[in-house]
Amino acid sequence: MRLWPNVDRIAPILLLSALLSGRSAAADWPRFRGPNGTGLAADATATPIQWSPTQNLQWQLTLPGPGISCPIVVGRHVFITCYSGYGLNRDNPGNQSELLRHLVCVDRDSGKILWDKTVAPFLPEDEYSGLGMPEHGYATHTPVSDGERVYVFFGKTGALAFDMDGNQLWHNDRLGTQSDKQKWGSSSSPIVVGNVLVVSAGPEGRAIYGLNKKTGEELWRVSGEKPDGLGNVWSTPVVSDAGNRRTDVVIGVTNQIWGLDPETGEQRWVYKDFPGWCFNTTLAVSDELIVGVEGKGGLSFGMRPGGTGEITSSQLVWSQGANNRFASPVIFEGRGYYVSSEVIHCFDAASGEEIYKARLPQGTDTDGGGIRSERRSGDEGSDFSSPVIADGKLYFVMRTGEIHVVDATCKEFKSLAVNRIATESEDFSATPAISDGQIFIRSNKHLYCISSRP
Repeated sequence: MRLWPNVDRIAPILLLSALLSGRSAAADWPRFRGPNGTGLAADATATPIQWSPTQNLQWQLTLPGPGISCPIVVGRHVFITCYSGYGLNRDNPGNQSELLRHLVCVDRDSGKILWDKTVAPFLPEDEYSGLGMPEHGYATHTPVSDGERVYVFFGKTGALAFDMDGNQLWHNDRLGTQSDKQKWGSSSSPIVVGNVLVVSAGPEGRAIYGLNKKTGEELWRVSGEKPDGLGNVWSTPVVSDAGNRRTDVVIGVTNQIWGLDPETGEQRWVYKDFPGWCFNTTLAVSDELIVGVEGKGGLSFGMRPGGTGEITSSQLVWSQGANNRFASPVIFEGRGYYVSSEVIHCFDAASGEEIYKARLPQGTDTDGGGIRSERRSGDEGSDFSSPVIADGKLYFVMRTGEIHVVDATCKEFKSLAVNRIATESEDFSATPAISDGQIFIRSNKHLYCISSRP
């Protein structure tokens, strides 16, 4: 391990994203992994430890189609994307001409669908075959909201904006129609920074775009140094406070970490010494640090925010090897967490030193009901969700439908519960959303609301 001098204990940026978008609804979960992608609930409302099909299940909604995008919560609304018409069965995928994307608005208290807007796709799409598309499907990008509009990115079909009543405001279909070499599909989610919608369209356009959030007009685009440099990027951007009233859009790309000006797309800084041929995970940011745990590169690191030009290892606080797959890290009370191959890793975010690692326990038949979906042979490490934290508890959703609750207030592993909510075989690959004591969990079939409040 390479270790640089420690920084002060770090605290998560909970309200930065809301402030940048001109809105401050404390309990909202407005984008992938919540406020600024931290994975931390912005309110202190108590959240449940245990649930089942008969306990603490506020409601269950059958969705109009599958997807692995995550729910977001804005005020009384829950938004989620799905797809239908094609790619529902590996053995008989159907005809692409029948494919539709959906943006669904759900009432958070009743679980009733308020509206369901469909979007016709750009064709041809990637075929529903191979390793990638049957794993993810055609609704992989989590929507984002600024409190006035909801924005979606549907890959080759482009980016769209809707008002809160479901009226389409604009559609930019000029973000690229290419594919990554593996034909795995894309999954990077858009974010809002001030008046700019930032869209990472690596596989489609080999670029990151900045769009006027009110009109959809392209303001800027940034491409990689090599023609295919962004083709294997599945990371979602985050916003880092760089000091002196400056904020950077930060994202991991192939072999590099970028810091961009959100208004112009100018590359303010780049770190070029990152190993690996792709970037899967989303970075975690705090007041003092940018933390990454990228399995394909085999590296975890803590980096000081800010900088100018091509930065060197002097910007790093620490770095070391990592054994990760797809889960993005979360930082809480100075400790970082990630889960890979059913093992939870806890480390000191300021130094990178391991605090503990432990295998997650398997639930038993006496845990309150619900079923555990069987894994397919060879996918033991392919849980796609990321851990999130609320009320001092870490929640992690396994693909099998087992949801782990871990005590995040102590420096040793303490499992609080292993819960199951499904009564039929379902695929759980999305990161949950947490708002005002409610936990929203999506599978390829249902959206669940878990809550202990009356």
